[in-house]
Amino acid sequence: MPVASPRRTDAPRGASAGEGSARVLRAAGPALLVVAAFVAALWALAYGGGAATLPLGDPGPVVRWGLPLVTMIVNLTAAGMCGTLVTALFGLKVGEKPFELALAVASLSAGVFTVASATTGFLTFVLTFNPTVGLDNTFGSQLGTWLTTTEAGITWLITTLAGAVLTILTYVVRGWTATLLVAILALASLVPMGTQGHSGDLASHNIAVTAMILHMIGAAVWVGGLVLLIVVRPLLDKDQMADLLGRYSTIAIIAFVVVAVSGVARAIVGLGGLDGLFTSGYGQLVLVKTAALVLLGLLGAVYRTRLISRVRRDAASRRRFWSFVVVELAIMGLASGVAVALARTPPPAGAQVPLSETPAEILTGAPLPPELTLARWFTQWEIDLLWALVCAFGAFFYLAGVRRLHRRGDKWPVQRTVFWLLGLALLAWVTCGPLNAYQDYLFSVHMMGHMLLTMAIPMLLVPGAPVTLALRAIDKRHDGTRGAREWIMWAVHSPYAKVITNPIVAAAIFAGSLWIFYFTDLLRWAMYDHLGHEWMIVHFLISGYLFVQSLVGIDPVPSRLPYAMRIVILILVMATHAFFGITIMMHSGLMVAEWFGSMGRTWGATPMADQYVGGGIAWSVGEIPTLILAVIVGIEWARNDEKVQKRRDRHADRTGDAELVAYNERLAAMADRDARAAEREARLGS
Repeated sequence: MPVASPRRTDAPRGASAGEGSARVLRAAGPALLVVAAFVAALWALAYGGGAATLPLGDPGPVVRWGLPLVTMIVNLTAAGMCGTLVTALFGLKVGEKPFELALAVASLSAGVFTVASATTGFLTFVLTFNPTVGLDNTFGSQLGTWLTTTEAGITWLITTLAGAVLTILTYVVRGWTATLLVAILALASLVPMGTQGHSGDLASHNIAVTAMILHMIGAAVWVGGLVLLIVVRPLLDKDQMADLLGRYSTIAIIAFVVVAVSGVARAIVGLGGLDGLFTSGYGQLVLVKTAALVLLGLLGAVYRTRLISRVRRDAASRRRFWSFVVVELAIMGLASGVAVALARTPPPAGAQVPLSETPAEILTGAPLPPELTLARWFTQWEIDLLWALVCAFGAFFYLAGVRRLHRRGDKWPVQRTVFWLLGLALLAWVTCGPLNAYQDYLFSVHMMGHMLLTMAIPMLLVPGAPVTLALRAIDKRHDGTRGAREWIMWAVHSPYAKVITNPIVAAAIFAGSLWIFYFTDLLRWAMYDHLGHEWMIVHFLISGYLFVQSLVGIDPVPSRLPYAMRIVILILVMATHAFFGITIMMHSGLMVAEWFGSMGRTWGATPMADQYVGGGIAWSVGEIPTLILAVIVGIEWARNDEKVQKRRDRHADRTGDAELVAYNERLAAMADRDARAAEREARLGS
């Protein structure tokens, strides 16, 4: 018969009080976040006029006030869904209770997210059309048509369905890989929402959309991770908690930078200038949100530099840290509420798209740029916020890794750092410079950017060996959790990586993507939809990187072909590039004619002549890097043969050429045996 364990009498004084405070914080922390968000949203809506009565077709106060408040619930539960998954993947161990609790929080958040998304979609429909709400077929038909034919309807339909799927998946999955895939899906579910609000009604539409998506993802990871710290606190001892705090702090810093940069970019686009910052309700709400962000940054700096290192050994520091967390949650709630109100507050008139638009503005959302002259190849810029952040983070973390190696006495070749930084600089120039500014208007510029993305940039990035640097610089974990190093190792050795890094597969993707992209509607999608444009950059950059890596890369890959086969693959790719370029040059019709032929451009070559130039660029610019690759492979082949010969010579010197002596002795023995056999046959014959 089991006997109840006696209650411990040697527990340290204050332990029960500490457990009680942990339970209070666990319940009060998320509640404080929600209450602060609701109060801030109500105030900001009233102050900025985001819930003011509409002059025409007003749906009533329930819809006007209810829509932003329900949208705020969507944002907060998105944080509970995404932030907990990301923090669990990088800070907790699969199979243990904290990880299971993180998945439970994500599942609960996803369920509320689904209901709130459906409600938001319904209220958006009522606000847009002000229909007579009822259970009759007319209302149902109107709602169904709106959900399946309008951008806003499709957005909220997809978001609701994604939330329902995530609710089930977060309840079912438990392993590393499955949770990673679910986390990626959760982050992707926020992308459609980034196109809503005022993003589509502003000039610089692409910048506004990208900034909004990055802002939502960064905020969700940041806020959700902080909530998870509070939820799992009772399940971890002080050492485990200190480790988790350090790991979350790194995630929070990255999220803070993304939120800050995207928030500034979104505010600049929304304001249309500094004048509206102090003279409009929209601008003053931006100032409030900025102040909240600055306070959050200061709090993060304090507990990263002073408190986290003391949490492991100092009870007073632990109490002070959690007090900071409470304050941070309140400020996050304030910022979240103001953000929701900003999405409903009319921006200054100067930031909105004018009523009378040129053909270029109708198609691209931006005015036609000036003629592309030689000087503008160096002075014209069109910042793509996503790739600006990618390049900045890529340079920072690479240099941080090199610095860490040097601090512990390891060496890293300077030329690798130079190649990597040059590759990132070229990537920034292509995605944020004149090529990005003119690629919507000139097919030749679009093709130039494409060829640089898929060939020139990978040829600079691959010699940088970022994977090798990461594996050497990032500390290995020993507690069963996975950090950046463990996830990189998983990615390198995954079955998927073995397939796509196979040289033949990489070459097929590299060459076949050209034909599939330009001779299907994918090109049209990349022109009309900013997300399609971003997908194009990601796809061709990665496909080019994998192709170059499979041929001359330094980083580890599952398999490599012999040098002779690599030369054969390069010859086939060169032929494919040449044939593709000639096909473009000989193409009798204009590609995406309603786009490139309808810009109203009065300068530069005609659309057909410009397309001919683009074909020539695909031929020449595509061939030159491939030829350089062939030369590099040939040089490596010769060096490899030389190394093999030197290794054989050294072996011969060490063994006294024993192998050759043994081989000659064997030949001599065989010759002697043959001679004796011939002599015997001669005697028998005589």
